[in-house]
Amino acid sequence: MAETTSAEKKDESSHTSEKPDSGKKDTLPKGAILVPIDFYPHSEAAMGFASKVAASMKSPIVALHVVHDPVDAPGFYSERRRKKGIDRMEDVAKEMLDQFLAKLVDKLPNKPAIKATRTMLVVGIPVTRILQVVEKIKPVMVVMGSQGKTGLAHAFLGSTAENVARLSPVPVTIVKAKRGKSGETLEDVDVF
Repeated sequence: MAETTSAEKKDESSHTSEKPDSGKKDTLPKGAILVPIDFYPHSEAAMGFASKVAASMKSPIVALHVVHDPVDAPGFYSERRRKKGIDRMEDVAKEMLDQFLAKLVDKLPNKPAIKATRTMLVVGIPVTRILQVVEKIKPVMVVMGSQGKTGLAHAFLGSTAENVARLSPVPVTIVKAKRGKSGETLEDVDVF
């Protein structure tokens, strides 16, 4: 069930999939590991790595997706919007986040931290909103996947993971899914 917290601007809205208890606003767990998700394979690798860390630290995981302005990724949500007949980008993103986590639970059934993952959905510019969520929930660490762009793409666009790592007040671990054979698992990650 999604809880919506509205603020002055639309891009400041956030959704958390926490169950409301008698009308009180739930808080996210203390000492959590924050994992920003963008639905690409490196996000799966980040969740796989975070589940290992969560098990050893006995920390919960909070998966965060930033619904970004369509200018940054035109058409990212629109295809699903048309297929499902959903009007709001945030609703499409929430459905995508739920499906992403359900797929991970199926792939990694022996990872209880993934099954117990809390979710958070915010709207805005990814680096800015991730850092705002870090300030708000004060996680013990952030685990992010990275596509590992190099050359001109990296020089012009930069890296969301790199910018978060540089500006975050908490430790950030960047992981990248190994490329190669089609049979690779989420356990196959490179850690930077």
